[in-house]
Amino acid sequence: MVDHSTPVTEDELHVYVDNELPPERREAVEAWLASHPDDAARVGAWRAQADAIRARYGQVVNEPVPDRLTLERILRGRRSRAMVAVAATIAAFIVGGAAGWIARGASAAAPNEVAVLTSEALGAHRLYISEVRHPIEVRAEENHLLPWLSRRVGTTLRAPDLGPFGLKLLGGRLLPGIGGPAALFMYEGSSGERFTIYCSKLSEERTAFHYSAADNFGAIYWIEGGYGWVISGPGDRDRLKTIASAAYDQIENRTPQPARSSADQLISRRGS
Repeated sequence: MVDHSTPVTEDELHVYVDNELPPERREAVEAWLASHPDDAARVGAWRAQADAIRARYGQVVNEPVPDRLTLERILRGRRSRAMVAVAATIAAFIVGGAAGWIARGASAAAPNEVAVLTSEALGAHRLYISEVRHPIEVRAEENHLLPWLSRRVGTTLRAPDLGPFGLKLLGGRLLPGIGGPAALFMYEGSSGERFTIYCSKLSEERTAFHYSAADNFGAIYWIEGGYGWVISGPGDRDRLKTIASAAYDQIENRTPQPARSSADQLISRRGS
């Protein structure tokens, strides 16, 4: 005998959409939806969204993770840099020019640190954009999202308004980063496309915008005020540049400038 009297929770509706609901509750949920058109409409919208995400990213999710993004490869790279730093320090003291050699070693390591930051951001983007039920840890509507991530990352974070680009903030999550905790914000468009903004502490010099691509994804990354930022999304380079410029102005609390071409935006970042 199926119990139709027990109210159906939102979690059960999500599980129902994912076809993971136990048989003894499935009939009760279907009966509930038959008499609650608002919930039935929500379930229909979730299913359409899930189908769009699977259609767009399903094949990517099943692809093997590139070797350069594996934890072993990243850690091996970090160990290699540590050994190079030790060797450089020893050599510096031997020749009596320790200060100059240490500075030279730190400068040479910077591109590798940035590469690791970008790889970690793209890896997180690839992992979480395919999630239907749990793409984020804390929803955008929850007031503690920004204070919590700001406190953990160590700087005041802003989640840019990307509404003009058809993107809505879903929420965020906390991740391990190259220089400590990292924050990841996720945005979603009406067609199911997803963009992420990744931030982690990085004690490197300020940089302009740079573009990187991996598989079907692209990323714009930069360093500002001791923090590295990476905006990842579908591999449309020009659109990513435009979104990154708008996000940058809001993150740094700058007054947005009149619309310019992507080339002009990059030049302004180098000169500002």
